[in-house]
Amino acid sequence: MRLRLRLALLTMAIVPMAISMALINALLRPMEDGKALYVLGVMVALTLLLIALTVWMSRQVLRPAEELDRSRADLRKMYEIARADSLRDGLTGLGNHRAFQEELDRELEWYQRYKVPVALLLIDLDDLKLVNDSSGHAAGDEMLREMGSLIAESGRYADRAFRIGGDEFAILMPHTDADGALHIARRLQERALQPRPGARAIPFSGGVSACPMLATTRSQLYAQADAALYWCKRHGRASIDVFHPVRDRAANQEASNELSAAIARVVTDRLVRPVYQPIVDLATGEVIGFEGLSRPTAESGFADPGSMFTAAEAVGRTVELDLACLHAVVAGARQMPVEQMLTVNISPRTVEAPHFSADALMALLARYSIAPERVVVELTEREKVEDVNRLQVNLGALQRFGLRIAADDVGAGNAGLRLLSQMRFDIVKIDLSLVQDGTERDTSRAVLRSLRELAGRWHASVIAEGIETVSQLRMVRELGIGAGQGYLLARPMTAPNMLSVDLAAIEAGGLVLSRTGPLGERPLNAPAVGPN
Repeated sequence: MRLRLRLALLTMAIVPMAISMALINALLRPMEDGKALYVLGVMVALTLLLIALTVWMSRQVLRPAEELDRSRADLRKMYEIARADSLRDGLTGLGNHRAFQEELDRELEWYQRYKVPVALLLIDLDDLKLVNDSSGHAAGDEMLREMGSLIAESGRYADRAFRIGGDEFAILMPHTDADGALHIARRLQERALQPRPGARAIPFSGGVSACPMLATTRSQLYAQADAALYWCKRHGRASIDVFHPVRDRAANQEASNELSAAIARVVTDRLVRPVYQPIVDLATGEVIGFEGLSRPTAESGFADPGSMFTAAEAVGRTVELDLACLHAVVAGARQMPVEQMLTVNISPRTVEAPHFSADALMALLARYSIAPERVVVELTEREKVEDVNRLQVNLGALQRFGLRIAADDVGAGNAGLRLLSQMRFDIVKIDLSLVQDGTERDTSRAVLRSLRELAGRWHASVIAEGIETVSQLRMVRELGIGAGQGYLLARPMTAPNMLSVDLAAIEAGGLVLSRTGPLGERPLNAPAVGPN
């Protein structure tokens, strides 16, 4: 950008110089020597003045551009530091589920480009529930930490280890085939089963798959390792095996068919219910809108939205489920006060889908008498964008109809700041990981401040997600973030009928709520978080 500006300003300087020289030549021809010298002096002075003015103007133009570039560079540096913290499991120090998904995508892309093989080992602890029930969650946490240390100590330099669930771990092994991964896994199991001073043995089961020997896609690789793990759990536990196509495929296909049928039933019978979380003006306490979220009903067979969407992704029915949830949220918002906004979650995969259209969404809003100007489409950063051009076209069509677009989960996803640089967003929603780390880490707080400043330059408003403690509320208000949502302010409710929140009373009360609250009240697609 600076280079283009300098070239433009250089052109501005050359043009007046050329014009001045032409005028000088024209004026000097018919004049006497004295008058010619006088005119020449005047023209030279004017030319120098014009050049000086151009230089001054160029500095005025370039200075804010350079400051903006510096701000972007500082933000990216702080963002990467804060994002690295958000990709780490706090209990074991390994990567978390989000980090695993990103690293798995990178390894498979590396294979596609350079044919570098990679193996995946999935691990499930056999006795964690027993330890939790008999000795308490503190003992279970200690077992998880011990397992994390064993994995970190036993792995090779190139291996990447993650805790991807309560008692589930994953290890990605580049430059390794299935046999090599099985050898490494059994060596790890030997260490885990050996008695150690002050620590108990940790029996676990494991499943292995490998690319390209057994799988070539992310879903295949994970499903195969999971199928092998499931076989080991059903046949004695405390064992590890490689995916066997004949043995495991039938069981895996049967499970996939069951999941696909379950998601189809959710979509067809509309077995989702909407809940609405208030979005609060952090200056006045006024409820300015609601985020519409979807929950599976008791008849759906799914315990929470996370498991429902994970199942839909596994069987390729995410778009169908997304649209069914959108319909439920819009239908339930008919009784909202007309001055309040409604935000709805739509994944990039849905917006990119061939059968998604702005006209269909407008027809849905019209059916329930909801003005498009009140609606905000939240596009999550957690999911990878496959077709940026189609995404831009469809989002642009929504904006022309009057809908606003929000970048959701900023600070959490694969794309980082990429979506913010490629599209025009009306609202920036900051992920709860940054908000909740902001009270503990200066880097996260600096990222929050920079995001708020950049959003202001883009004329976009900012909403802080996941406000759950008084210190977090005070921090985001001090940073000048205009709106927020979270369990401290209000929990999701079945009817969007709240008008205001008493912020002074909340701050005076010193109330601190749990990180996740009841299982059924986690945000859509959020992973379960708990002691273990």
